[in-house]
Amino acid sequence: MRVCALFSCAAVFSCTLFGQPADPERKFEAADIQSSPRAIGGIPPIVRGPFYIPGRYELHFATMADLVSAAYGVDTEKVVGGPSWLEMDRFDVVAKTPQNTTAESRKLMLQSMLADRFKLVVRKDSKPMPAWALTVTKKSLLKEADGATQTGCDFNVTRNAPPPPPPPSGGSPSPPQAIQLPVLEYTCHNTTMAAFAAALPSVPGANQYFDNRPVVDQTELPGSFDFTLKFTPKVPAGINATGENMPLLDAIDKQLGLKLEAATVPVPVINVVSVDEKPTANPPDIAKLFPPLPTEFDVAEVKPSAPATPGRGEARAEVKNGRLYVPGITLQNLIQICWDLPDADHLIGAPKWLNDDRFDIIAKAPPGVALGELVPSSRSIPFNIDALRPMLQTLVIDRFKLKVHTEERPLPAYTLTASKPKLKPADPTSRTNWHEGIDAGTKEKNANPSLGRLVTCQNVSMAQFAEMLRTIAPGYIRTDVIDATGLQGGWDFTFSFSPAGALQQLGVRDGGGGGTTNSSGVGEAVTPNGAISLFDAVQKQLGLKLEMQKRPSTVLVIDHVEQKPAEN
Repeated sequence: MRVCALFSCAAVFSCTLFGQPADPERKFEAADIQSSPRAIGGIPPIVRGPFYIPGRYELHFATMADLVSAAYGVDTEKVVGGPSWLEMDRFDVVAKTPQNTTAESRKLMLQSMLADRFKLVVRKDSKPMPAWALTVTKKSLLKEADGATQTGCDFNVTRNAPPPPPPPSGGSPSPPQAIQLPVLEYTCHNTTMAAFAAALPSVPGANQYFDNRPVVDQTELPGSFDFTLKFTPKVPAGINATGENMPLLDAIDKQLGLKLEAATVPVPVINVVSVDEKPTANPPDIAKLFPPLPTEFDVAEVKPSAPATPGRGEARAEVKNGRLYVPGITLQNLIQICWDLPDADHLIGAPKWLNDDRFDIIAKAPPGVALGELVPSSRSIPFNIDALRPMLQTLVIDRFKLKVHTEERPLPAYTLTASKPKLKPADPTSRTNWHEGIDAGTKEKNANPSLGRLVTCQNVSMAQFAEMLRTIAPGYIRTDVIDATGLQGGWDFTFSFSPAGALQQLGVRDGGGGGTTNSSGVGEAVTPNGAISLFDAVQKQLGLKLEMQKRPSTVLVIDHVEQKPAEN
């Protein structure tokens, strides 16, 4: 999860170089910096944290762009300049802090650490960027806050009215089942328009509307407000959806009296002037300052879930003050999380009830475990899954008498090959990255709305592209991809494809593991409305192929598990 910007884009930065912060006291007492392990399990390598408890600060799988983002309180898209590896190399940081630190003081400590250990030098600057301007319509519908409530926003998912039953088919093929649109509800208290604008792109479901552009507050409304915004996700072309459709931009207009329009505005950025790829060495006794994390909860309750209430939105897992609440989870999903399995295919010997019976878990972590830190744009707290996983494993083993072992078995996986490459050689000094939305070359979104995903890669090697694919298209790719193209160097390219869920709803064979594929493993996904699968997009637009093969893979085999958990 990314730390979001909470400043107005109208501010003008000076062009001063920043290395070591001016206050020498704002430093971590010690910092352990390691290269992140390669992610080979179920969770793609995306930044996790920051996580904090008194005395301990953590960031995992953080690129240098993520570290600069966290240190200076800006979104990663506003970290510009720097060497090509800025968004590729990943680091784990565990730091010892003085007592009674604040979020702002920890930013200064992280700035100091980056300057000391990576020789980072940055410049605060301003850069014209495509954005969305938030303005007021004829009349604002916002309610001024009284200042008595805590500042922040909550996110919730509710349901539209259920769809009517389909009419009898009379022997003809049944039409695709309609998708019931969820209603996304974002409630803010005592929130300024600058904070609301900065947080909007990170609201779940809202990023589909913004094409990775920031939102800039141009309302000129002073003070703070209480409000609730209800909207629905974007519906891809050709998808049969039921329930009231409330597009985000319309909802902002009708419910808040505000307006969002595409614009180009000067945006505050952090310009990376110079940075070392390798940090200075850790002190030799650093491990003594950070003892191993505990493997058991202080106390935990596991009980069968109550039957779901019709029409009620699904509850979400929460972590607050060291307390973990996980409602309505199947034991299969819990085991996949505990052992970091990419999918159910990597779990062998599971009885049928493992994915049917649901359980509620309430657990208290021991002191000294940093599970999460409040993100400025939301009251939700990100999970430190690396700290939770060993404790969850012990809980499952103890309560369900689980016995498992690992072994190697051949499983379907993808290999990236080259047929007739349609790639442009990259400038080797340019930043290696991929982004979704606006094509840097055309400055436009793809004209075909059925191709809901537009991905642009810059200075990306084929090995890096193969590794990125699971993050770019998790609906299609659930395991690692091996590069066998034989293509060397970095490349620039853009491709468009349809979301996997949209193709599945249209009855198209997507090749993503859940549908039927042709003999090469490439999904045959062409529809009358122009929708296309990832596999066809890679082949037709890039001249590459994703071929399904069987490769040895580590699986978890269940030797014994009991359906009823032990008494609390």
